[in-house]
Amino acid sequence: MNLVYAAIAFILALILVLVGITRAGSWLIERRNPPVGSFIDVDGTRLHYVHVPGPPNADLPPLVFLHGASANLMDQMVPLRPLLEGRAELLFLDRPGHGWSSRGPGTNETQAGQAATVASLMERLGMERAIIVAHSFGGSVATAFALDHSGKTQGLLFLSAATHPWPGGATSWYYKVTTAPVLGWLFSETITEPAGSMRMAAATECVFAPNEVPADYSARAEIPLVLRPSAFRANAVDVEGLYRFALDNAPKYKQIAAPTVVISGDADTVVYEEIHSVGLARDIPGAELVWVTNLGHKPDWIAPDLVVAAIEKLAGKPRNLQEAAQRVEARIAGDSFGAGKCLDIGAPPEAAPLP
Repeated sequence: MNLVYAAIAFILALILVLVGITRAGSWLIERRNPPVGSFIDVDGTRLHYVHVPGPPNADLPPLVFLHGASANLMDQMVPLRPLLEGRAELLFLDRPGHGWSSRGPGTNETQAGQAATVASLMERLGMERAIIVAHSFGGSVATAFALDHSGKTQGLLFLSAATHPWPGGATSWYYKVTTAPVLGWLFSETITEPAGSMRMAAATECVFAPNEVPADYSARAEIPLVLRPSAFRANAVDVEGLYRFALDNAPKYKQIAAPTVVISGDADTVVYEEIHSVGLARDIPGAELVWVTNLGHKPDWIAPDLVVAAIEKLAGKPRNLQEAAQRVEARIAGDSFGAGKCLDIGAPPEAAPLP
């Protein structure tokens, strides 16, 4: 019996130690990555955002940026703001529960809820319509935005989007664990910060593969913010809910009328580009697919010139995006970073062929 008590005491002590390590690690992460923008309460959600007013002679319409999973507003702002500031009104925001934004009411656990929160923020800032620039998971929020707030949607730019059902609907095991009752709370409060910190470099390499990770990417994009328990839980809920959202909403994409450009690499190791990006180009009337050979999951960082050209085309400027993609391909043709470690998940048998 004494052994049982000793084992229980050891487990409790270990949990307390891990909680302490996580709390200390989270405190350090927040000290190193303080808020860079403003805060506003939108329908019960405390949103962190950066609003860059446009110049009087702006040559582009307003732009709203929706980041992907495990990220925050810095992930798009760092590579794209320098190329667009002074040309348009810009809005970068931490999606609810990410970065420095609170999760807010339960509606923000859905894409439609997050889209409504973004629409309300735009109204508060006086932004009537905008081109929505969405990366990865943010693409699913962008489709909800276009469906529910078509009057505010001037155009859509999808970057390596995640929007359609994929075979089996599986996600990484730690997301499923994190969303489990009780166990998920315990997991996020004890394991995710120390384990995530050790795995971050390798994981980031595979997000960019086969392209090279830009110098100091994680620090500049403040990616460690996702390792804080509350942010990790919000991220897990988002990712675990994506398949259900896609099943229900992909059939509705044909209703989207906004001009649309879809940019995707053919070597994405994170999502099935043959399902998501090809599916968007197929389902949204008039959408243009820009298919880039040897590009991974991060066109915003690896091909920001192509992203800007796509924004310009959505704004009505004459731009040949296929030629712009060829220039990117020539630049990254020799990239093979992560080879042998980061495997391209490839196209499943059910994937639609390229149009």
